[in-house]
Amino acid sequence: MTGASGFIGAHTADRLAALGAEVHGVSRRPPDRPGVIWHEADVTDAAAVDRLYADAAPEVVFHLASEVNGARDPGVVAGTLQANLVSTIHLLAGAHARPGTRVLLCGSSEEPRPANGQAPPPSPYAMAKWAATGYGQLFQRLWNVPVTILRPTMVYGPAQRDTAKLVPYVTLALLRGEEPRLTSGAKVVDWVYVDDVVNAFVAAAETDVAVGQVLDVGTATKTSVRESVELLFQVVASVLGRNVPPPKFGAVYDRAHDIAQTADIGPTAELLGWRPAVDLREGLRRTVEWYAARL
Repeated sequence: MTGASGFIGAHTADRLAALGAEVHGVSRRPPDRPGVIWHEADVTDAAAVDRLYADAAPEVVFHLASEVNGARDPGVVAGTLQANLVSTIHLLAGAHARPGTRVLLCGSSEEPRPANGQAPPPSPYAMAKWAATGYGQLFQRLWNVPVTILRPTMVYGPAQRDTAKLVPYVTLALLRGEEPRLTSGAKVVDWVYVDDVVNAFVAAAETDVAVGQVLDVGTATKTSVRESVELLFQVVASVLGRNVPPPKFGAVYDRAHDIAQTADIGPTAELLGWRPAVDLREGLRRTVEWYAARL
């Protein structure tokens, strides 16, 4: 599993280990976490990826490593290309050299999809993810590499290390008695709890019915950032047992070319028997309680 020390990867590794799987985790800086056999490697290096395949001999590859950067800045093009596309090609090539190895790729909800009206990628990150999806389909179509691509929408939950992301940023600011700086909140997103995302990846790993498919993972529920933040303020107030001043929007400019996010989960439910189990209020409650217990 690449990205096994990241947000989605760590949750997925823990779940697989609990199910009794032998989990090999790949990281440039392996953490000291039990339940995983760690390998130190950079998956943008083809030779390093080849050594990983030789050492771990995986049956299923979870490619969850990613450079998640939504900036609209030409300076991030090269980095997101290497981290999100080149690494994917190396892993697909390694699977091709070892017939029978299945590959699960983590796509992006900002790729052109039916659920977003085939809107073009709004960032270098989304463009690299879209290209990675295309290469996954290419390896499947031309060389029969068994590839499944899951595209989560806006993932949130406990233990998200990137505290600049909206949910941990606002949660920690409020728990510390600070006022978060917010955009207008106009963007519409589909929040999906991290455990539900893990369930989708595990379901895809347990069957070959989704080989060759590109599947959305979300809730199919549209919620504006403004509504999400207002709900988060309510949840924090409930956890703290006291009132929290209402949010103030507009201190930060909205990001250019943002597109609404939502998932079409019908095919995912049909093929994998998967549906989200945690609604937004409950997921935010679990998340806030996790951060509050660690301050």
